[in-house]
Amino acid sequence: MARDEVAKTDFRDAILWHLTYTLGKDPDHAQVFDWRLALSHAVRDRIVDRWMTSTRETYRADAKRVYYLSMEFLIGRLLEDNIVNLQLADQAQAAIEGFGLNWREVLLDEPDAALGNGGLGRLAACFMESLATLGCPAYGYGIRYEHGLFRQSFVEGRQHEAPEDWLRQPNVWEFERPEARFTLGFGGQVTVRDGKTLWQPDHFVQAEAFDTPVVGWQGRWANTLRLWAGRAVDPFDLERFNAGDFAAAAEAEALARTISRVLYPEDSTEKGKRLRLTQEYFFSAASIRDIIRRFEQDHTDLRLLPQRVAIQMNDTHPAVAAPELVRILHDERGLPFDEAVEITRGCVNYTNHTLLPEALESWDEGLFGDLLPRHLQIIDRIDDQDARAHPDRRNTARGDGKVRMGELSFIMSHRVNGVSALHTGLMKTTVFADQNRIWPDRIVNETNGVTPRRWLHSCNPRLSRLITDTIGEGWTADLERLAELAPFAEDAGWLDRFARVKAANKADLCDWVAREQGVMLNPDALFDVQIKRIHEYKRQHLNILEAIALWQEMRAHPSDDWTPRVKIFGGKAAPGYFFAKDIIRLINDVAAVINADAATNGKLQVLYRPNYNVTLAERLIPAADLSEQISTAGKEASGTGNMKFALNGALTIGTLDGANVEIRDLVGPENFFLFGLTADEAEARRTVPDHAAHAVAGDPRLSRAIEAIRGGTFSPGEPDRYAGIVANLTQADYFLVASDFADYWRAQREVDFAYADRKGWARMAALNVARSGWFSSDRTIRGYMRDIWEAESLLDQ
Repeated sequence: MARDEVAKTDFRDAILWHLTYTLGKDPDHAQVFDWRLALSHAVRDRIVDRWMTSTRETYRADAKRVYYLSMEFLIGRLLEDNIVNLQLADQAQAAIEGFGLNWREVLLDEPDAALGNGGLGRLAACFMESLATLGCPAYGYGIRYEHGLFRQSFVEGRQHEAPEDWLRQPNVWEFERPEARFTLGFGGQVTVRDGKTLWQPDHFVQAEAFDTPVVGWQGRWANTLRLWAGRAVDPFDLERFNAGDFAAAAEAEALARTISRVLYPEDSTEKGKRLRLTQEYFFSAASIRDIIRRFEQDHTDLRLLPQRVAIQMNDTHPAVAAPELVRILHDERGLPFDEAVEITRGCVNYTNHTLLPEALESWDEGLFGDLLPRHLQIIDRIDDQDARAHPDRRNTARGDGKVRMGELSFIMSHRVNGVSALHTGLMKTTVFADQNRIWPDRIVNETNGVTPRRWLHSCNPRLSRLITDTIGEGWTADLERLAELAPFAEDAGWLDRFARVKAANKADLCDWVAREQGVMLNPDALFDVQIKRIHEYKRQHLNILEAIALWQEMRAHPSDDWTPRVKIFGGKAAPGYFFAKDIIRLINDVAAVINADAATNGKLQVLYRPNYNVTLAERLIPAADLSEQISTAGKEASGTGNMKFALNGALTIGTLDGANVEIRDLVGPENFFLFGLTADEAEARRTVPDHAAHAVAGDPRLSRAIEAIRGGTFSPGEPDRYAGIVANLTQADYFLVASDFADYWRAQREVDFAYADRKGWARMAALNVARSGWFSSDRTIRGYMRDIWEAESLLDQ
């Protein structure tokens, strides 16, 4: 029997074994759910061997480890990801189809892990996969959210939020580690006894570990994602139960589990703020203790920590990790305070993701001191130490009744990095200008990337096969080899194959939307996609304004040769972000009117798919013709969706913001639709009195679109429904929607003209693919390993 046939037989037997002995089902009565779990267990078995081998090799080499702390890990479905990285796709598919099952149906039965919301969490997931691909010993640390952010649906156009229920099913990929528990304290008081400072918390919770192996490409290395769940120290009060107070008997467990129930709890109330800070300390403190525990298994001198430990804080959410490490080194292990600070600074690094000052976390000192009294003292001492060293500094970690986590993260980090060239440059001149003056070498750039295994090889198999047929194997682990495609963009026959790939992907999306929503999309139309978190600076309202203006022009000039277009939106708004939720409702209201208009039917459609997640992105991105990256210049740190779209052959319409700048430089200005003010021009425009009113008055199309909203065209029973949006657009307009509208309209008409030449469009799209290989998270992680962590790969050593 041929080797591959033996492998298929072995894999088939493994699935049957798990179906019978792990799940207790026989093939005649098993459901798709059972087969999916059996397949997952069979795949997991093959990961575990590599996982354990990688761990043993890390200990043997006494290698420096990277610890990536993040509030989010948007890992999505793992079954197909793991099958692809283990290169088991042919075996697994043959085995499943041999049982008479539909391969895609089995894969899609897996729920998305509700562990993140947007780009921050997806970046963390890409980084974990690339760390494993490159053989860099690493742990990811986060929270095991039972309900994630929320499940989004639309009720009369409004966003409706319900709990995610992904953990109602068994999570095959995680291993519970009840032996890895840490008891964490909160509140209480700080005392001094015999010259030693003691923190005496007044309540405690436990953090229990759940481990998920993360396997890299070809299964050569596997790292660990360790997520913490909240547990009560004393989960059940039998005395209360016996007294008949049944609810109170389990109160401690319910409160402890609240910590790990929801990602980003609504923090407009004091209780919400307290819970969010509790979450941040909970996972940061548990992770720091775990890092020290692992270090001390082989070392006794804590002064060696910076040589063996690199901690990366993904944004400011884990910022309290630095004072926690200082506290342990100084209070519990007895090191001098200044030395504890320097050891901590030698380990800790910080990735900044925002130039919005209000998005740099700060906490009321009363709340912070009540919850973490010792840490507030330590932060004060760190800040005093920094003030003495730099008496001319202007920014502080503590002031005006606030604890400023961005400033604290900068002070306590060995390196601080931005995530695109533009963003890093602006960090030095805006939010961290003062710190950059004091530490001119601390800020470095590491432009984001995405893993090509998921975001091209897996999500777009047709394009993946075409690439492999054209340039051969190997590009999946060396994405810059995509440059070898460039000459084929001049080959008419190859371009025809490339265009057929996009057409087939669009047809698949049309079929799925028809099944799921009953909406029939025009597959020949230009698919114009904006999928991302709903926020004013990302300017979904600019996009829908242009849709309204386009609809009005089509109605006014029905005989013109309009390019058919489908505008597709996806994304969630934070529950307390009411302006963003109004934008969602406006998009849905506009969609209802435009899609029902017989005069423009087939020329313009608007679609908003609810509950945007990784799986939906994997459907939309391969089918997209146009990628909307239209944030106000100077406000988007990087973006990674822009990279995914370009890799999959979508052209970008965008501002000079975030990584758009680097995308445009690489793919060529002629293959990118640029519009809008630059970051410097945007800052200048805000100083112009009544800039929004002048922009509206000077653009009849914009004025008509706003009047349609104001007049109730899209909310006939409630004409004032969008008064807040109208007021914002015509008055303050901080994010310069009105000022950029005319140039956005111009760029969109350039898109129409370019799309009319389908062969020319295909060439531009193919060059986007060929020139986007630099945006691999493998390249980004190599940069972190070299510039920030000083870590090495253990592969082939």
